Amino acid sequence: MMDYPLSIRSILYRVKTIFPRKEIVSRDFSGIFRYNYGQMYRRTCQLAHALRKLGIQQGDKVASFAWNNHRHLELYFAVPCYGAILNTVNIRLFRDHLIHCINFAENKVMFIDEDLVPVIEDIQGELKTVRAYVIMTDKTELPPTTLFPVYSYEELIKDEPEEYDFPYLDEWTPAIMAYTTATTGFPKGVLYTHRGIYIHSLSILVGELGANERDVCMPIVPMFHVNAWCRPYADALVGAKQVLPGSRPTPKDFCELIHNERVTHSSGVPTIWMGILNHVLENPGKYDFSCVRCFISGGAPLPAKLIEDYEKKLGVALYQGYGQTETTPVTLICYPKSYLEDLPEPDKYILRAKTGLLLPGLEMRVVNEKGEEVKHDGKEMGELLLKGPWVIKEYYKDPEKTRESFIDGWFRTGDIVTIDEEGYVQVVDRTKDLIKSGGEWISSVDLENHLMGHPAVAEAAVIAIPHEKWQERPLACVVLKPEARGRVTREELKDFLRDKVARWWLPDEIVFVEEIPKTSVGKFSKRVLRQLYQEGKLTDAY
Repeated sequence: MMDYPLSIRSILYRVKTIFPRKEIVSRDFSGIFRYNYGQMYRRTCQLAHALRKLGIQQGDKVASFAWNNHRHLELYFAVPCYGAILNTVNIRLFRDHLIHCINFAENKVMFIDEDLVPVIEDIQGELKTVRAYVIMTDKTELPPTTLFPVYSYEELIKDEPEEYDFPYLDEWTPAIMAYTTATTGFPKGVLYTHRGIYIHSLSILVGELGANERDVCMPIVPMFHVNAWCRPYADALVGAKQVLPGSRPTPKDFCELIHNERVTHSSGVPTIWMGILNHVLENPGKYDFSCVRCFISGGAPLPAKLIEDYEKKLGVALYQGYGQTETTPVTLICYPKSYLEDLPEPDKYILRAKTGLLLPGLEMRVVNEKGEEVKHDGKEMGELLLKGPWVIKEYYKDPEKTRESFIDGWFRTGDIVTIDEEGYVQVVDRTKDLIKSGGEWISSVDLENHLMGHPAVAEAAVIAIPHEKWQERPLACVVLKPEARGRVTREELKDFLRDKVARWWLPDEIVFVEEIPKTSVGKFSKRVLRQLYQEGKLTDAY
């Protein structure tokens, strides 16, 4: 066999050769922008020439600070194919985390969407390695800025050649750098190789949930976080039309794009799907979702009630996926096997709400506190360990955290799971979020999912609070839907739970809050809730 590298270059070659006429739609700052893969390829070549003009060398880090749009897509291809490393910086990081991540990566150039310029202006004086800033806008003139030296993206590339001789890089060459969403300390850096991204992109195309050339794919999961689950690369591989929702999208924007562009496939976190469902139901008859083949949810457990609501109220199949920053990120996807499709309700929704089946190409172990593998009975719990070609082998410049997170060549996910006879994995909790009460474990995730099954509950998060006798007990933080506030009581919610969980699982306290604090990528932030409780600030809002 030929010694031919698995690389992003081959994805770029395929789209320009096979799918040059397929459309890409981007919600730009001044309106909808349309072009095709052929035009994207030519602009990507121009961008590569511009990188050389900026003095970027192979192996240098180039930062993007941007939303899901066509310029960001061009960076996704140009930077790694050129031989540099694209550091997709999370735009929602805290100020000190943002400074740390940019400096730690030693980025040489930053590409910034126009509406995010003030964030970088605020920290420019503390950035040690950035020597140029490029503002991405569709305006003819740059917005006023204190950044220096500063360039316009469009002006930078417009006179460059539309062909570039991209090198055949070693497939183990780093392509993308990302950071974990830190719960303690600073975010940890991870490097994704060309090989890992290519194999991962192929793997997520397998089965019913993969895309094909006829699909219209809209990644809602942000491109500034874990490669937008590799959707930009996987969708390009098959020549699917891509729809990029742009700056600060709302549920209304998503619904309009789905309706107008006839989106068939999309991916995002559960809070996004809750917002879209509510917006559609609040505007009956306005949106046609008959084009949708499937939506995929990830980043947090997916409530069975939300799956049921999408199927019964919107006629849309909503599936669950699972992954982590350290795994490029997808490792599990939940779909019913052929002989399980006709399960009676509610069994089919319980199955669909499981975390998922292992993707091809990976191996897993589930081990208890003694390091022994648990039974595949859906009951015994253990930590999920993973191994495979798109799982990292170390954290970037962090040997101590690397030692803590790997055991005998296996990556420790930190998630406590069960696995049943069919191979379906169910995340019970994060190791740090499990509640140990009287020597027994309580799953905060199960309690949350059951609470969000109540028709009056919009969101729910459960944390452990200290208890003198039982060590820890669950406290539930609940956001009621507006029409239910003042009408639904704590006792009603506890009664709702009584036939769904063990009696000793019932929360000792339920607090009604205005909103559940979110992390930078839309997950519930239990760290903030625990801090508010410790400070005595976790009290009823209504």
